[in-house]
Amino acid sequence: MTSARHLVALLQSHLEGDDEQFLTVAMQAAAHEARQGHGKLAQQLRELVDESRARRSGSARPREPVPLAQPRGDLASLISARYSETRLSSMVLSPALEQRLRRVLVEQRQQQRLRAHGLRPRRKLLLLGPPGAGKTMTAAALAGELHMPLFTIVLDGLMTKFMGETAAKLRLVFDAIAETRGVYFFDEFDAIGAKRTERNDVGEIRRVLNSFLQFLEGDDSDSLIIAATNHPELLDPALYRRFDDVIEYSLPDGEIARRILENRLSTLKTKGIDWPAAVAAGSGLSQAEFALAAEDAAKQALLADREVVTAEDLSSAIAERKATLRR
Repeated sequence: MTSARHLVALLQSHLEGDDEQFLTVAMQAAAHEARQGHGKLAQQLRELVDESRARRSGSARPREPVPLAQPRGDLASLISARYSETRLSSMVLSPALEQRLRRVLVEQRQQQRLRAHGLRPRRKLLLLGPPGAGKTMTAAALAGELHMPLFTIVLDGLMTKFMGETAAKLRLVFDAIAETRGVYFFDEFDAIGAKRTERNDVGEIRRVLNSFLQFLEGDDSDSLIIAATNHPELLDPALYRRFDDVIEYSLPDGEIARRILENRLSTLKTKGIDWPAAVAAGSGLSQAEFALAAEDAAKQALLADREVVTAEDLSSAIAERKATLRR
């Protein structure tokens, strides 16, 4: 039968009123049933989803994406813009982390109800954790779920060596945040938010951080602002209270790692794989590294004209990823 996580995801999308996500999860459940050999049930689910989408195609589409406005002028070198196809269901998350992210989505989708009672939805998020743990993918997933464009702040364009220029460029970014609704992602945020008391700090960096704190505190737009860093120890303590939520990511535990491997290899046969052994061999790898190892194993099998991924395929791919990290 359909896995418990599909049932939970179906109920969550129903409660949140996200019909498109409900149908997407239903299609994932159909694929799961097909892999289990329940072809008739899988076909029935697909037909129901297709019928529902066909009925909706003649009416106004719900939750149309926010129009994507490509940055121009000075902003073109500061912000990159795109639509995201990623959804939370694309990610393998711990129950606690998924609950916190879905809480953000619920508050965003029902923000008018909250504001009517003098409450503000969560919209300023600080993501902390090691590389490859899912912080960047989270920004893309939230943008995809909310049908909003994803604007990524290009730090190379933002940070300059000239006095006052960086703060001026930062003002342009926050003006765009107020004018164009979207998800604005500050990656490698420690470049801006480093502690003001660091011994190697310079006056310009202190001014940039002070400007960011002022802009962030004064921002009352409808946009979602997400900052992420691999080095939380470098951040100034004053930053934390300016964010609505501080969400910590970690390396995957055994269950998460196994789910990543199984999901990435779900289109191929994997009966001979010892999953606990594969997970143990990959100890220390991030979520992204486990996903890449699974993809490497799948490529190795397919290019050898096989539909079966062997334990040797996966173990060699994992070993290669670990060797790469040690360099």
